[in-house]
Amino acid sequence: MGDYKNIEKIIEILKKIYPFCFFPTNAEKDPYYVLISCLLSLRTKDEVTYPAAKRLFKLAKTPEEMIKLSDEQIKKAIYPVGFYNNKTRTVKEISQLLIEKYNSKVPDSIDELLKLKGVGRKTANIVVTQGFNKLGIAVDTHVHRISNRMGLVKSKTPHETEFALREIIPKKYWIILNELLVKHGQNVCKPRKPLCFKCKIEKYCNYKEKNIK
Repeated sequence: MGDYKNIEKIIEILKKIYPFCFFPTNAEKDPYYVLISCLLSLRTKDEVTYPAAKRLFKLAKTPEEMIKLSDEQIKKAIYPVGFYNNKTRTVKEISQLLIEKYNSKVPDSIDELLKLKGVGRKTANIVVTQGFNKLGIAVDTHVHRISNRMGLVKSKTPHETEFALREIIPKKYWIILNELLVKHGQNVCKPRKPLCFKCKIEKYCNYKEKNIK
């Protein structure tokens, strides 16, 4: 485990830099909306995912409404998200399963969510945190990369990073950690050529240029 004595300082600084992370609309807090949006977001940029999700939910807001849409209607709504043909099938299959097994309700536990096709730990954590306001730490490539660069953890996979962070991050920061590090990863701590010169938390970071891979 790395040096994590300054975690609270790091998070408070990031909250000031990215305050817009914490004001989702009521629609965006709906568990079904969160789940479907996460599925659409895989391998797709946020600026593509958000409009696509809004277009789709103008057509259907519940699993029952979603399965009544044709494949072409869904494809047209979510295009140009990556793998939109496969995601169309996944959206309809998950919607059907929610109707049949969960009384049209999105399950509120990570274990149950992981039983749904196409749902991994990152998506499951985002659904329980954003959709149900329950504790969880969603770890994507940004969170995994930044946590290791800073020396907060020493892990090889996002899965390992999630459980390492659970041990050291105060619970009051669990829900917001993903959005903060994702925003920071998109804007400053980029995969290649991170902008260390403009990073407000650089003094707390163990990153060295020689570690770029």
